[in-house]
Amino acid sequence: MALLITPKCINCDMCEPECPNQAISMGLDTYEIDPLRCTECVGHYDVPTCQKVCPIDNTIIRDPQQVETQEQLWEKFVVMHHADRL
Repeated sequence: MALLITPKCINCDMCEPECPNQAISMGLDTYEIDPLRCTECVGHYDVPTCQKVCPIDNTIIRDPQQVETQEQLWEKFVVMHHADRL
């Protein structure tokens, strides 16, 4: 499942530079997460780093519209970061 930034976001700029997949960017009003690039940090960290650095509780949540298994997240990571080895 990809992550989602809720309207509680205060645009503190903490999450965007921490994302190892460059999945976070500024949207119209708040930061947004590109579900095609979000692996919930699978392949990089044990927990999603954006959630870890966000100062507002429950602002970055699992997106119920983007359900993915751990295996799917791992495959996405491999394709994005190791496509040259496939």
